Amino acid sequence: MVEMDLLGVRVELPTNTPICLLRERAGDRRVLPIFIGGPEATAIAFALEEVVTPRPMTHDLLKDVLDELGVSVESVAVVDLRDGTFYAELVLHAADGVHRVSSRPSDALALAARTGTPIFAAEAVLDAAAYAPPDEEDEAGESEEVVEQFKEFIDSVNPEDFAP
Repeated sequence: MVEMDLLGVRVELPTNTPICLLRERAGDRRVLPIFIGGPEATAIAFALEEVVTPRPMTHDLLKDVLDELGVSVESVAVVDLRDGTFYAELVLHAADGVHRVSSRPSDALALAARTGTPIFAAEAVLDAAAYAPPDEEDEAGESEEVVEQFKEFIDSVNPEDFAP
């Protein structure tokens, strides 16, 4: 398993499809794009921007339930890619031991963004779907572009949109 950083979410043009970007912490620093749904992109963006909603969103609720039960999220991992679909896993530590729970990557990443949990990806997933970043000069420009797109996304979403 390779440790990853959660760079954020952005909208892939021209399809306007949200993607989540992970990058290797060390080594080749490959970038792993994962297509996700709009609500999940919002959940990840809100967590990264520390947006507080009037009522807990689903991932906030899950974090609160785990905290209340004394269960910690040890890590999340993107463990497989089959037929164009990514698979993830939550590694939970409870009083009775360690539990592994299957998850969609978007939900795992939304939870990790709320808990500060380490994120990993299987080497086979990176080999199949990650790409090498451009050189450092291009990377700085792309990073600024990602931040700008992320800010535009955040500006277009209101916490009240998710209140019951």
